[in-house]
Amino acid sequence: MTWATKAPAVLENDHVRLAPVTEDDREGLHAVAMDPDIWRYFVSAVESDEDYKVFFDTCLADQAAGRRVVFIVTDKASGRIAGSMSFGNMAEADARLEIGWSWLGRDFRGKGVNRWAKYLLLEHAFEQLGAERVEFKTDILNLQARQGLRNIGAVEEGTLRSFNYMPGGRRRDAIFYSVLRGEWPKVKEHLLTLPV
Repeated sequence: MTWATKAPAVLENDHVRLAPVTEDDREGLHAVAMDPDIWRYFVSAVESDEDYKVFFDTCLADQAAGRRVVFIVTDKASGRIAGSMSFGNMAEADARLEIGWSWLGRDFRGKGVNRWAKYLLLEHAFEQLGAERVEFKTDILNLQARQGLRNIGAVEEGTLRSFNYMPGGRRRDAIFYSVLRGEWPKVKEHLLTLPV
């Protein structure tokens, strides 16, 4: 069984549920996606209903084509859709993939949702898919995301300067982080023992 068939799975624990995106998620995700703070450091902006339609259609298309596995994150405490995260840049031959395209609505930040969602994605990558390396990248200016990646135990690796364009024309410096297979047991223990 390949990553293309194993990666799109429902992942859940007592705190969050992650499920591959479907058309049925369009309206529920829209309710949290219209916060401009979410898109400040994204390579595309969602500022209107038309932007959201393009964004959501791209999620469905990327997933259908096997370019990404787009997960809808549901907060179990409230039963509400909290945001989205993805597996992408899946290089199965090299046992490497990226966790990214991550965002949470305002009501779900700082509540442990990111921690538990990233835990489930890392667990799936290392323990089910057999990944050797899971990587993350973010805008060097996104201090909150960088702190969040350090908080989950990812190691900062370095910066690729002038990596890509951002909305408005700025060139983004992308900073990379990773967790390696040999580090996963310690990272897993750390994530499981953080205060709730």
